[in-house]
Amino acid sequence: MPKIAMIGAGSQIFCKTLTMDIFATPALRDSEIRLMSRTKPKLARMEKFLKRVVKENDLPGTVWSTLDRREALKGADYVICMIQVGGLDAFKLDYEIPLKYGVDQCIGDSLGPGGIFRGLRTIPVLADLVRDMEELCPNALLLNYANPMAACCLALGRMSHNVQFIGLCHGVQTTLDLISRYVDRPKDQIDFLCAGINHMGWFLSLKDKKTGDDLYPTLRANIEKPGYYVNEKVRGEVMRHFGYFMTESTGHLSEYIPWFRSSRRALERYCDEPSFGGETGAYVKYCLMLDEKYRHVDYLESESPKLTPRSVEYCSYILEAKETDRVFRLNGNVRNDGYIDNLPPGCCVEVPVYVDRRGLHPSKVGLLPPQCAALNQSNVTVQSLAVDAGLAGDPEHIMHAIAMDPLTSACCTLKEVRDMTAEMLEAERQWLPQFKGRKLRTMPVINIPKNVKRVDVPVDPALAIVHRFGELAARKV
Repeated sequence: MPKIAMIGAGSQIFCKTLTMDIFATPALRDSEIRLMSRTKPKLARMEKFLKRVVKENDLPGTVWSTLDRREALKGADYVICMIQVGGLDAFKLDYEIPLKYGVDQCIGDSLGPGGIFRGLRTIPVLADLVRDMEELCPNALLLNYANPMAACCLALGRMSHNVQFIGLCHGVQTTLDLISRYVDRPKDQIDFLCAGINHMGWFLSLKDKKTGDDLYPTLRANIEKPGYYVNEKVRGEVMRHFGYFMTESTGHLSEYIPWFRSSRRALERYCDEPSFGGETGAYVKYCLMLDEKYRHVDYLESESPKLTPRSVEYCSYILEAKETDRVFRLNGNVRNDGYIDNLPPGCCVEVPVYVDRRGLHPSKVGLLPPQCAALNQSNVTVQSLAVDAGLAGDPEHIMHAIAMDPLTSACCTLKEVRDMTAEMLEAERQWLPQFKGRKLRTMPVINIPKNVKRVDVPVDPALAIVHRFGELAARKV
């Protein structure tokens, strides 16, 4: 009987989906599901629904809930983390404050000012979780679904070398659905290699399993056609210029690079699709709408408890592989312990991983194409600075992370970045215990009077050249 601790079980999407997947897996039907959240209402609704699932499907498994994380973790075999620290209140601030400074986010949960602050709120909770796991369930496997995925997994890798973890996302599976349509091949007939970082994984190889034919020429030809290109303009444009298609949607990717949201003309040209197709504030607006609609309604009461085929989420397949030794391959987020040679050691990379009874076995990919590694590195730098800030409680590193963010740096001056960081830090202090009593340094503008007397300084070599140009320009010939 696998003992599975679901941390953040108030998650109406992930908790329900993952638990239904687990119970739909024959080898996992006798699982003990331990639901844990910090607040009772959503937790109680989830427990009630899942007990109904157990009863109506005549399952041997059990479900119980607790507000005590340590109780949920004691002796657990698996820990599934799906927390969102600060909830919708913090998420609104992640979106609204940067927008005042001209940083337009569509989703705001992985990079940019919103993703950085989500990470800062999450890191202290992950640190407590890891400490508890080392004491109460040191052999358990931690499956992380909390965003920002790469920053959270980078922090986990720095916090402990004892707790085995993997970060899980559905970007590879869902992108492969789109590629399947674009190359006119069934998904299960495509042999692929995908690697990079979370939300920026590159499909390095696409081949027909039966014939061995390279499918990239077809994909590249089709993306030039308006009917294909229109569905994913940002990812299509990046492939056209960088050579490879990547994971995640236009809405996500447009936030991680500087070329698509930093001007009105770019937004109107590339991010004009609704919702996650690029719409400003799409994710937070969606969440606010659902919160208003279901704040006093238990939507789970109208949900069917009938077990259906498993979703595309990797979780249940990993647990099944561990329990049965049936090998499963996925793309997972792990420490870069030599898996991608041209990304920094210890950063979070998303690479092929094989799972069996003995655990996780990430695959070595080697070198990414240099332009792909460079684009990944632009995000890894931000993630690293954000984790430095979150672990050390250093407000300056928050500012450094946001200043190095590709989108923010295309929209803001350093003074604006500092002001935005300070405003976000003050607005979100209740969820940031590691910064207690610490403020970002103020940096006033230095105004230069018209009649300023300059300090005598040695002539800069470049200025000397300019002076020489001036002499030559003034010389009579």
